[in-house]
Formats: sequence, structure tokens, C-alpha cells
Amino acid sequence: MPPRQSQPVEVPDASAGDAPAKRSYHVEALAKGLRLLGLFSEQRPSMKLSDMAAETGVPLPTAFRLAATLVTEGFLEQLPNGAYRPAPQVLTLGFSALRGLDLVQLAEGPLRRLADATSQTVNLGTLSDDYVLYLIRLRNNDLVTANIQVGSRLPAVGTSIGKMLLSGLDDTELERRLTEKSFSGATGPNAIRSLDGLRDALSGIREQGHVVQDEELAYGLRSVAAPITDATGSVVAAANVAVPAREFPMERLLGEMCQPLKDACREISRLLGGR
Repeated sequence: MPPRQSQPVEVPDASAGDAPAKRSYHVEALAKGLRLLGLFSEQRPSMKLSDMAAETGVPLPTAFRLAATLVTEGFLEQLPNGAYRPAPQVLTLGFSALRGLDLVQLAEGPLRRLADATSQTVNLGTLSDDYVLYLIRLRNNDLVTANIQVGSRLPAVGTSIGKMLLSGLDDTELERRLTEKSFSGATGPNAIRSLDGLRDALSGIREQGHVVQDEELAYGLRSVAAPITDATGSVVAAANVAVPAREFPMERLLGEMCQPLKDACREISRLLGGR
């Protein structure tokens, strides 16, 4: 007797006579595993399983199975104290795609020349939820954020790149994207702590074409950022020059770094088809 063929599973209609219910291709187990991976950051490089479960709302037994699977697949590793941290395999998830972006390819030359000319650290980033995702990092000096790498994410409200990109959002989008937790990651003495404070800081940024970060993300760090636009005129990314605050008073930062940065960003914008 031939083997019995399994039948495809049909998504049922919402009700007789109504339009069929919309198919859902959401794989909940995969989503939960990705949420676990998304918990880690520079400020939190490792986590205990109980904290991972609490943060994601996943039951502890489920979190254990997900973490065990991620360990087996090489995306997490378990430390001697039982905590978990990302494993090198995580790098393969996005770096190849990031390096393949036209933006990254076109921006690398101008930003490398900027880094060589200024002898300072140069970064390129885009918005990812309420974070800045770093696409290029050319490190030239010892900074308090020296552990940032391509693929790192930092709170947008505490970075010059983030504030530049947030300045292009309307009030509704700002309120949708930002929460109280968005303001908890910046630890500098001048950190912005509320949405109202951020609105004041964002006022007029697009008109002046640059924005500074003055020891907001962390003590001892200053930076200035400028926008990068595409053929539609939309701001698609921003670049900054980051410097040690002890060596660069605000006047020197703006006087020496602002114009070369703007020139580099305009060059990248032209390569992207922008004006």
C-alpha cells in the first residue's frame, strides 16, 4: 500500500460568506528567538536566562529551549556563570548585507578621506527603532565608546547621528518611536532625559545642517553630525566626527570638524543622487 500523503493545512475562512481570513506567515518561535538576540547591547553584553525571559515575556522553559537552540546553532554561547552572550555566528546575520548596501559602498571613500584629514574617529549610521545602527566606523583615537563596531547600536537620543536623524521625524513619529526607556541608555552629564527636552534640542537642527553631542552619551565624548540625503531629498543616514572632550572644546570641534564633515556628507549625497 503506498504511503499516505499528508494534506496541506488550509487557513479557514473567517466565517461563511465572508472574505477568507488573511494568511499569517508569522513564525512565533523564530520571532521569540530573534527577540532574545535583540536584548544584547554594548551596555548589556551578557544576560541571565531569567532576565532574558522577563524582558521578552517568554516563559522560562521556552526561553531555555530557545537559548539552547541558539547555542547549538552558534548564535549564543553560555558563560561559566550560566549567563548567555552573543557568539561570533551572530555577525553573519547582518554584516554581509550591511557591507552590500550602496550607501555603505559609496560612503566609505569620502568618510575614509575625512578620517585621514581630521585624524579623528568617523562614523556612519541610520535609525533602527530608537537606536542608531552603525554601518561604518573608522576609529582614529581612544574614545570612551571604543567598543563600538559595525553593527553596534546606541541610543539615538544620546548621539549626534541619532539627533540628526530624529530631527527629520514629525511629532507623531517621535512619540511612536521613543519611550521612557529610550532615554535611559545615555549616561553623560548632559544627557537628555525626556521627549520634551529632546524636542527643544531638535528645534532648528535641519536648518543649520549639523548637530552636536556634548557629553550626552558618555562623559568625555563630543561629536558633530551632518545629514546624508538621497535622490528624493530624504535624509537616509548621517555621519559624525567623534572627539575626546578634553582635547576639543565646543568651539574647536565646530571650527575644525564641522565644514569638512559637511563637505563629505554632501559628496556622499551627490553619489546617492541627492543635491
